[in-house]
Amino acid sequence: MYNFLMGYRVAVVGATGEVGRAFLKVLEERNFPVDEIVLFASERSEGKRLIFKGEEHEVKALSKQGSFKGIDIALFSAGSGVSREFAPRFASDGAVVVDNSSAWRMDPEVPLVVPEVNPEDVKIFKNKGIIANPNCSTIQMVVALKPIYDRAGINRVFVATYQSVSGAGAKAIRELEDQTRAWCEGRDFPDPKHIPKRIAFNVVPRIDVFMENGYTKEEMKMVNETRKIMHDENIKVSATCVRVPVFYGHSEAVHIETKRDISPEEAREVLSKAPGVVVLDDPKRDIYPLAVDVQGRDEVFVGRIRKDLAFEPGLAMWVVADNIRKGAATNAVQIAELLVKEGLV
Repeated sequence: MYNFLMGYRVAVVGATGEVGRAFLKVLEERNFPVDEIVLFASERSEGKRLIFKGEEHEVKALSKQGSFKGIDIALFSAGSGVSREFAPRFASDGAVVVDNSSAWRMDPEVPLVVPEVNPEDVKIFKNKGIIANPNCSTIQMVVALKPIYDRAGINRVFVATYQSVSGAGAKAIRELEDQTRAWCEGRDFPDPKHIPKRIAFNVVPRIDVFMENGYTKEEMKMVNETRKIMHDENIKVSATCVRVPVFYGHSEAVHIETKRDISPEEAREVLSKAPGVVVLDDPKRDIYPLAVDVQGRDEVFVGRIRKDLAFEPGLAMWVVADNIRKGAATNAVQIAELLVKEGLV
């Protein structure tokens, strides 16, 4: 995508995980100007070798590194605890950190960025040297909401998510595989370990832990992150987040109360012209986005755009995206591209 003349020393933290590997793939596909790639992971992954641009690179143990000087951009796909410990160390040694965990998202000194929605916020990262990548389900929703917000305003959003197991990591993917194989072979289901209940041939209305208000942490991420990204504390958001037996791709049923009336036809028009959005909406021909069709894609797909029957004025729509790419790796790399474009690294 970009052909920058200058190369950068880029670190990938959590390189052996699902998102870490996606970082490498997306960096290569988008021709990000990497002069040198440095891979970090836990001690158990030390010495593993990953391919980037046709060459093998050895994974280093993050915990054994005393200095991170010389790194220009660090892409983090480790857990929140690792990010809280190591992101400030990378930043203090001169790197700009783009962190995919929830550790820094609601820190008032850390921008929370979706490039199609609030690209200007990358310029305010300097307080801590960290930019937060939003939650996967939030990213795809706000990409679809922003054109509607700009045209008609938004008062309230009700969203129900249908989130794939890859959002819970590689072990959750294997858990769905193992449970499905057991059913096909007529065996008892193995006990769930990485998703709270059996996920094969089931849906689980819990992602992350329950909060005191009865909502899960995942649901509250969608509430709080949407307001921060959109710079509008008055938007009311209510979410129900559900895990479904799909390997890749999150789907969302989004219901919007707008400030002024906007027809489905007008909504299709503004969405079709919006950056990062693909409209697939022809119900008469049974055309709408499906998780299996968007796997490996970087855009957010929107369909089933219609008048909402509860909100007046309001819209309902179906929003689908690859959670590992646009919901994580691609969005982070797009942030890095913005940093380069703006001369911030």
